[in-house]
Amino acid sequence: MNAPVTIDTDNRTSAPTPEDLTLTVRDERFNRDTMPRRWWAGDAFGTAWHNALSATFPRGEAFFIEAVKAHRDGADPKLAEEIRAFVKQEINHTREHIAFNRLAEDHGYDIKAIDKRVGEMLALTKDRPVIVNLAATMALEHYTAMMAQEFLANPQHFKDADPEVRAMWEWHSVEEIEHKGVAFDTWNHATRDWTPFRRWKLRSLMMLIVSFNFFRNRWTDTLELLAQDGITGWKAKWGLFKYLTVKPGVVRRIFPAWLSYFKPGFHPWDHDDRHLIGKYEGEFEAALMPAE
Repeated sequence: MNAPVTIDTDNRTSAPTPEDLTLTVRDERFNRDTMPRRWWAGDAFGTAWHNALSATFPRGEAFFIEAVKAHRDGADPKLAEEIRAFVKQEINHTREHIAFNRLAEDHGYDIKAIDKRVGEMLALTKDRPVIVNLAATMALEHYTAMMAQEFLANPQHFKDADPEVRAMWEWHSVEEIEHKGVAFDTWNHATRDWTPFRRWKLRSLMMLIVSFNFFRNRWTDTLELLAQDGITGWKAKWGLFKYLTVKPGVVRRIFPAWLSYFKPGFHPWDHDDRHLIGKYEGEFEAALMPAE
C-alpha cells in the first residue's frame, strides 16, 4: 500500500490524486438471469438496504455525470481524461443497477416507487447554481467511496451473499474507489478562484445537508421494502438499526472517514487505498477496457 497523499489547504488547485492512477472502464455485466429474493445471505435487512441503495443509482449517477461535466471546461488534460473515464464508468454502473433492480422487481419489490421519489428530488435541483450540484455530487461520491472501501476491505459484508450479486457490488466498489477523486478535483478546478474558507464552508455545509437527506431517505426506502417483505414496526426499525450500526455495521465503520471530510484541506486521496482495487482486479481482467 502506498503512503497516504496529503493536501495542505482548500486553496490548492493541484490535485493530490496519484499521478500514476489510471481510471479503467470495466465493461462487466451481471444479473441477467435470476437471483434469490433475499440475496444478502438470506437476510431481509441487508437485502432491503442494498436494494434501496441500488434503486437510487440510475438517476443519481446521471446527476453525478451532469454535475461534473458542467465544470469540465478548462480542465487540464489529466483531469479531462479522468472526467471522460468517470462518465463511462458511471454509465456502466447505471446499466448494471437497472438490470439488478429489474430482478428485485421480479420478486415483488416496488423499486419504481423509490426511483420516482429520487426523480422528484432531483427535479428540485434544476434551478439551483450548478456549483451547488457539484458540491452535492462531491459529498455523495464520498459516500460511495467510503462504502466501497468498507465493502472491499471487510469481505464479511458480502461473504454469504449471492455470488453474482456480490460480484456486481465488488466491481462497482472497485470503480468507486478508483474515481473517488474526480468530482473533488473538478471542484478544485471550478472553485480555483475562491477563498479557502468559502470552499470549505460550502463543501462542509453540503455534506451535512446530503448526510441528513441520505440517511432519512434511505431509512424510509428500506423500511418500505422491509414492509413489502412482511417486516414492519419496531421489528423493522430495530433490525435495520442493528444492521447499520452493529453487525456488519457499515454506518459505524465509515464514520471516521465521514468525519475526515470536514478537515480543512481534505482530499479523497488523503487515504490511498488502491491496494483494494488490485485485490479484486484479477476477477475482471477479461473485461478491462482502457478509457479513451
